[in-house]
Amino acid sequence: MAYGWIAGVAAGVLPLVQERPYGWQWEMHPMWWMWGAGGIVMMLGMLLFWAAVIAAIVVGVRWLTREGREPRADSAMGILRERYARGDISREEFEQRRNDLGR
Repeated sequence: MAYGWIAGVAAGVLPLVQERPYGWQWEMHPMWWMWGAGGIVMMLGMLLFWAAVIAAIVVGVRWLTREGREPRADSAMGILRERYARGDISREEFEQRRNDLGR
């Protein structure tokens, strides 16, 4: 008795199921290209898309963290100027080291 309702539902649904025509297994699936080069192209496209999204986020965060900061002075040149101002090095040595630093 408990299985009577299952049999009733099956009897009502089974006639609604349509059988496939005889040659259906030889037809191409609508998404057949996904298993060949098309799938590889889609995979590469998604990788490029997510790489672009991640790169945009990184660039945006770096830009926002730099916003409002003053550019830092060259510390090597500052130290050299301080040493020259204190008299630790001569003018010739200052000029030589400044040229070595590319200034």
